[in-house]
Amino acid sequence: MELRQLEVVVAVAEEGGFSAAARRLHVVQSAVSSTVRALERELNVLLFQRTTHRVSLTPVGEAFLPAARATLEAAEQARAAVERAQGELRGEITVGVMQGLYGGLAPALAEFHREHPGVVLRLCQAPAAEIPHALRRGTVDLAVVALDTPQPRGLATRLLSREEMVLVTPPGAVSQPLRPVTLAEAARLPLVDFPPSWAVRVEVDRAFRAASLEHTATFEVNDILAATDLVRHGLGVCIMPPSLAARFPDLPLRLFRPPAPAWTVGVVHPRGDLPPAVAALLRHIR
Repeated sequence: MELRQLEVVVAVAEEGGFSAAARRLHVVQSAVSSTVRALERELNVLLFQRTTHRVSLTPVGEAFLPAARATLEAAEQARAAVERAQGELRGEITVGVMQGLYGGLAPALAEFHREHPGVVLRLCQAPAAEIPHALRRGTVDLAVVALDTPQPRGLATRLLSREEMVLVTPPGAVSQPLRPVTLAEAARLPLVDFPPSWAVRVEVDRAFRAASLEHTATFEVNDILAATDLVRHGLGVCIMPPSLAARFPDLPLRLFRPPAPAWTVGVVHPRGDLPPAVAALLRHIR
């Protein structure tokens, strides 16, 4: 029995299928299937019940899964102990991040990489709603996301920043850039908005609902550069956090008269003892 076999079994059980497990492990589905079959032959049992529509654990598989997880955790702890004894961190860290936030995260990642070159860093970009589930599945080690909803049990959060959003406008369109704009005024302007799954959109929609205002997006894009390009060409305005808007200094900004849409960002990770490399990276994210 090999650790890789245990890792595959855990992935199939947690993802609910061979295809999803293969995507998580970055291998082809046939490799996952053959690994499970080889382990089942070795143990002379069936770990999974396969049907046309679903894959589920057998009673033996249900009993096997906690032991497999514990073995993988023990192996990781042994590896971490060796790294601590050698004084050099190694391994791989996957960081979950929403689109637009990796720019602010880059300095921390660069600083960490200079200090610990033996650790491979990977970024997994996903909507904010998906990242907590990836953390609980173990496909992401830590994440920097908008804290727009309470995080699920088993996850710890640390606040990084809180900002009031601003209105990004076309060049030359604002004669009085220092005068705050109301949400009612913004609702009457052509709006460049983001998909409903984006945390920025969630907070903007929440602010308009709280003010009992209707608003309609003229454009909906899933890329910040595309949004600002549309604004730059006079096709609309866009609401976003000032830390993102600061990357486009040619576009005038207008503050909102309170209450403004708010944007809270934090770092999220599983509770309990973390692998040394993950704990070290957390110290760099400030």
